[in-house]
Amino acid sequence: MITAETLQTLTSFTAPALSRAIQLAGYEEDKFTSSKFLGITNGGQFCYFCVYHVEGGTDSTKVFLTYNHADGSVSAEY
Repeated sequence: MITAETLQTLTSFTAPALSRAIQLAGYEEDKFTSSKFLGITNGGQFCYFCVYHVEGGTDSTKVFLTYNHADGSVSAEY
């Protein structure tokens, strides 16, 4: 079961928190300027819309967080 407190945390990651999570996943240079929680996928991942700087403007992507119930950890991926 995901507790209400854990659910609140998993649905309110900030752009800096998502940047750190994706950097830990191996994308060391990636950094987001904004983020918005979109919802939970059919597979149970928490989906975020993230914006980042590119030369001449901005671009966007989706980041997916996976919650590990066994140890309470979170991992990120594109």
